[in-house]
Amino acid sequence: MKKNRQDEIIRLITDKVIRTQEELTSALLADGFSVTQATVSRDIRALGLVKQADKDGTLRYVLPPKKTDVPTQTAIFNHSVIDVDSAENIVVLKCNTGTASAACAVLDTLNLHGIVGTIAGDDTIFILCRTSAIADNIFTKCKKFINN
Repeated sequence: MKKNRQDEIIRLITDKVIRTQEELTSALLADGFSVTQATVSRDIRALGLVKQADKDGTLRYVLPPKKTDVPTQTAIFNHSVIDVDSAENIVVLKCNTGTASAACAVLDTLNLHGIVGTIAGDDTIFILCRTSAIADNIFTKCKKFINN
């Protein structure tokens, strides 16, 4: 029932201009769903719907923007990182000026095992690893990644 209702919400906001929870509730009721405004509010939150201005400037519910896909993240990393070095359990990535923060954000989304934390400056990223072996592994992965 919940899945069907949420699928219908997606269809409604894609096909129609839905500006308010009340409009969405009414549309669902008209389509035969027994809902309250509170239920619709929970569904909006669960689906991550956001209000966005359309071409006419009208605020309407839309699906959330898609998360950055891996190829785009790969491109950011490849265009940013120019060299990799390591010392003990620290890996250092040298980046083009001004790109370290973006490359570090990509690295952080990968949730690589054994990374304690990362710090990005303007053109350098420090990766603190739990062990030297993990640092060697991260070093090798990063080196292969930027050489592709």
